[in-house]
Amino acid sequence: MFDIDLKSRVPIYEQLYKKILELIMNGILEENSQIPSVRGLAKDIGINPNTVSKAYQQLEREGIIYSIPGRGSFIAKLNHDNVKNYAFTDFDRIVSSALDSGVTAEELKDRIDFILNKKEKKEETQ
Repeated sequence: MFDIDLKSRVPIYEQLYKKILELIMNGILEENSQIPSVRGLAKDIGINPNTVSKAYQQLEREGIIYSIPGRGSFIAKLNHDNVKNYAFTDFDRIVSSALDSGVTAEELKDRIDFILNKKEKKEETQ
């Protein structure tokens, strides 16, 4: 459920943060459902508990999860539009950077189509 790419240039805590958002958006993690403990998740995926804690702290600051002392962390009541806005913030930053680097709007559109086609083919094989 929490696949982490240790070779990625994206920090592990950020991958974890984004994965939890993705699981929420896809309805896998629902409101008030408990997420793994910091230590438990760190052990399961073989990373430092401080890394998991950093991701959880960011999620809590943004109101995506909440913690109950002695009980654990849970998914907060979310408006899916708010979660989409987090995703769009990253998207906007990356698109802006690509445009500044000389990538054309047409190339970006082609890339989105490429990703959609790739995702559709992957879903067909599952």
